[in-house]
Amino acid sequence: MNDLSHLDPEGRVRMVDVSAKGATARVAVAEGFLVAAPDTIRRIETGGLPKGDFRPTVQLAGIQAAKRTADLIPLCHPLPLDHVAIEVETDSAAGRVRVVATTTVTARTGVEMEALTAVSVALLTAWDLLKAVDRGLRIEGVRLLEKRGGRTGDWRAENP
Repeated sequence: MNDLSHLDPEGRVRMVDVSAKGATARVAVAEGFLVAAPDTIRRIETGGLPKGDFRPTVQLAGIQAAKRTADLIPLCHPLPLDHVAIEVETDSAAGRVRVVATTTVTARTGVEMEALTAVSVALLTAWDLLKAVDRGLRIEGVRLLEKRGGRTGDWRAENP
């Protein structure tokens, strides 16, 4: 018995057929971190970066990425997103930027991949904006924090 939904009974890759499922409201929340030198984080907070305004650029990149998820992940269904929110928080003491993406949709399948893609591309954009001032950047901790809706119901990560 194969419990991987993206494989058919013969083990071949397939797009999951969701045509028999009803559309329901779904929400996913994901997070990730960009670790940087404390001075780099302070430069974000004071607006002293050579490539421009950090937060709006990172937010727009995350929103655009969520909208293009099905173009990037081969077996992902294209979804008519209802909303995408990207939060960008800095912590100079910890030396990191936290990005949180919340995606919502009314559809036949979940919106987790959109939230994870939004966080990932937002963090890559942050890296691009900061690489001229900090060569030791590191992305870590990209994960799903919660999902709501759908056949399997609600789920929340331990230690969010």
